[in-house]
Amino acid sequence: MGERVKYELGEDRIPRVWYNIAADLPPPPPVLHPGTGKPIGPDDLAPLFPMALIAQEVSTEREIEIPDPVREIYRMWRPTPLYRARRLEQALGTPARIFYKYEGVSPAGSHKPNTAVAQAFYNKQEGVKKLTTETGAGQWGSSLAFAGGLFGLEVKVYMVRVSYNQKPYRRALMETYGATCVASPSNETNSGRAILAQDPNSPGSLGIAISEAVEVAAQSGDTKYSLGSVLNHVLLHQTVIGQEAIEQMEAADAYPDVVIGCAGGGSNFGGIAFPFLGKKLREKRDVRVIAVEPAACPSLTRGRYAFDFGDTGHLTPLVKMHTLGSTFIPPGFHAGGLRYHGMSALVSHCKELGLIEARAYHQNPCFEAGVLFARNEGIVPAPESNHAVKAAVDEAVKAREEGKATTILFNLSGHGHFDMQAYIDYLGGKLVDQDYDAKALEASLAQLPKVAAE
Repeated sequence: MGERVKYELGEDRIPRVWYNIAADLPPPPPVLHPGTGKPIGPDDLAPLFPMALIAQEVSTEREIEIPDPVREIYRMWRPTPLYRARRLEQALGTPARIFYKYEGVSPAGSHKPNTAVAQAFYNKQEGVKKLTTETGAGQWGSSLAFAGGLFGLEVKVYMVRVSYNQKPYRRALMETYGATCVASPSNETNSGRAILAQDPNSPGSLGIAISEAVEVAAQSGDTKYSLGSVLNHVLLHQTVIGQEAIEQMEAADAYPDVVIGCAGGGSNFGGIAFPFLGKKLREKRDVRVIAVEPAACPSLTRGRYAFDFGDTGHLTPLVKMHTLGSTFIPPGFHAGGLRYHGMSALVSHCKELGLIEARAYHQNPCFEAGVLFARNEGIVPAPESNHAVKAAVDEAVKAREEGKATTILFNLSGHGHFDMQAYIDYLGGKLVDQDYDAKALEASLAQLPKVAAE
């Protein structure tokens, strides 16, 4: 059997700037104020975010310097390794070369600290004392808890109830880092109480958890809101992944024909894909880019490109994105980080421009691919990351059938060590392939806000 090959960079190769793909794209539709329907300004976002992050959110500068204190913390785990999956290649009998960027080496076990550390830094700079946020599977919540601890910030996490119950160790990790974790919907907020009044047994959703976290931040003078995906500045911070991967692929004397990432809100996908798309746009370096989402929450493949709220309680601005409707509540499948009704505006924009492809998978085939990967490469992927593994396997099989030596790169966005109940269910034949309720989706889309700008 061939051995797994590792491509590493020294600490001096940690990127010094974040890459902003907005500089290389036609302008996306504006973000609108939910009350007036007019484009929002910085002052509209000031109750939720520090001004430095607001500036990044609307920036069209191609490169934004990474502050030295953030790079210093990045040194704890960055640059992350790039591996060539030779054992997986041999198991599949494919002529394809499969590479993966492994973000599970971070303290929290995923890509999320790349932005959590940056957000905590900018909030601390502005004198913020507390942060509120939401989390699905807990990857983001644990990452912000980690970052908040480093900068002396109080962190309160509203965790989607079905994940809160499924993943107690993620909750324990957040609490170990010093954060408070609450099951959402909760009785702590107007948004949560309204949902519980309709359905006392609500499994929750990221949209509901966002409403709770936003509500608390908006009502508190010393508190800001922090988001782990979707927003432009979040995807910006994640581009350290793709920038490192470009350099590591050069060290491997390779360049990907296909770049793959799982996609819920878009952060790890944007992180790996945007730097490669930038090279495609500026240097005509051709590459196929595939976003992979769950069949039970398929915003890119089944959603509508429209202005919508980012949360269920309609407290956020209106963003044009691929959406299933803000009231859509997906079934409780295990990839909690992918259970979001909308997709990043930038990722959605790239989809509309024909720059990326999208596909959706049920969870059993994804876990089958994840187990195959673990048995050959030794790393147990997070349920979310299994979606990218599945697409990489499919592309490798396609290469075998076509006799093409395709070069595949995917982002292994996190490990699954706190998600073993999902693997227990899969190995025990108890994992159910869930489908969304078509009537509920239809009803949710029927409630999309009417926007004159469309």
